[in-house]
Amino acid sequence: MSLRRQMINPVPEETVRVVQAAFPKGNIYMTMRDELGTFYQDEDFAELYPAVGQPAEAPWRLALVTVMQYAENLTDRQAAEAVRSRIDWKYALGLELTDAGFHFSILSDFRTRLIKGEAEQVLLESMLSVFKERGWLKAGQRQRTDATPLCANIDETTLLKTLV
Repeated sequence: MSLRRQMINPVPEETVRVVQAAFPKGNIYMTMRDELGTFYQDEDFAELYPAVGQPAEAPWRLALVTVMQYAENLTDRQAAEAVRSRIDWKYALGLELTDAGFHFSILSDFRTRLIKGEAEQVLLESMLSVFKERGWLKAGQRQRTDATPLCANIDETTLLKTLV
C-alpha cells in the first residue's frame, strides 16, 4: 500500500443535509468534526507507507476510525460496519453517503504500521495538540503522553464528551 496524499475535503453536501435532518441537535461525532475539524493529516503517517504500490485508505481516516472504535468499544468488523452504515461516522470522516467503506482487516494493518513505525504516539499527540490550542490543557500542568495510563484512567467516551 502506498500513500497518495490528498487534501481533506469538506463533508459532502448530501451527507451534511441528511445527517442534519437525522440529528437536528447534532451528536458527538458531528460536533467533533464541526468544532475540531480533523485531528490527523495524511502527512502525520507518511513515513509508514512506501512511495509506490496500490493506494492505501486515507491514514487520517483510519486514525479517526481507530479513536471512534475505541470510544465505542467496537471490534474491527463492527467499526468497519459503522463506517459503511452510520451516517454520523460518514459525516465525521467526510464520506459520501454511498461510500462502501473498507474491509475490516485494514484497521489491523493500520495499527501494525503504527507500531512497526513507532508512530502510535501520533494518535494521542495530535489530539493533545488540538486540546492545547483550545486551552483545555494549559502550560505548566503535569501531563502524561503515554497512552497506556491515559486509556486505563479515562474512558474514551468520557474524553470525547468533554470535547462537546
